[in-house]
Amino acid sequence: MNRLILISLLAIFPLSLYAQLERKLENENQAVELVFHSPRHINLLTVEPLSKKTLHFAIMHTFGTLDGGIQNLFGLDNGANIQFSFEFALSDKFSLAASRSSQDKVYSVFGRYHIFQQTQNGDKPFSLSLAGGGGVNTSKYNFLPEGAPNFSERMSYFGQVMLARKFTPKFSFQLTPMLAYFTDPREIYQIEGTENLYLSLGFSGKLKITDRSSLALQFIPNLNTDLRSNFGIGWDVEAGGHVFQMYFVTSQALNEQYLLAGGNGTIGDEFRLGFNVNRIFSTGKKKNK
Repeated sequence: MNRLILISLLAIFPLSLYAQLERKLENENQAVELVFHSPRHINLLTVEPLSKKTLHFAIMHTFGTLDGGIQNLFGLDNGANIQFSFEFALSDKFSLAASRSSQDKVYSVFGRYHIFQQTQNGDKPFSLSLAGGGGVNTSKYNFLPEGAPNFSERMSYFGQVMLARKFTPKFSFQLTPMLAYFTDPREIYQIEGTENLYLSLGFSGKLKITDRSSLALQFIPNLNTDLRSNFGIGWDVEAGGHVFQMYFVTSQALNEQYLLAGGNGTIGDEFRLGFNVNRIFSTGKKKNK
């Protein structure tokens, strides 16, 4: 009887060790979490994925420039640009979104696809994602002598690649090569560019200060035009299931096409106050334990 017990233990022990090793290797191969606090970092989309059947709702605001002084409450009295967006994850890798920006009343649709994520064991040293979409300017231009632009002349498109790495538990960085294309960039649109195509290489940085808050940086230089570059600095805070992002930025624009073709002020007096509210909802059914 004792021999039987001993033989059974010897047979089970290697299996137990193997199972523990498998779990350890699986954990080490897990994706690095929270490269950024949310799918948006100030204005730019990030590599941060949504789980299948979750919904990301974001409200984004920018106000007038700070040079209005106390009389205009440092830009808060001036007209705000507001964007609402809804992004739904069809899988852990792919999501679709729709948004509406008050600047030129642009309705947009876009998608994000996450090719792979950075892993804890370093097998994949960075995360790689793609995003692309288009929008239509729905403002009324009936006052124009030549008539209002038609639907195709109101269209604009964007595409971007997102490469990000969480270097330490506190510091993350993302490179975002991006382009925007306007079918017919007219002077009556709220953009400063007159080109059809705009190219940029966006930079995003996150420096964690506390367990639930981080310093945020953004830089979006124009590469093929003489338009001034976009710069932003802000503060991200996680609270009660929300991610609040408060920042100063040089552009009023909120969607990707207008970030590249819109006007940018200078750092200092022409900064604008802005803030985002991000909330993620789970729409899937809870599994019985």
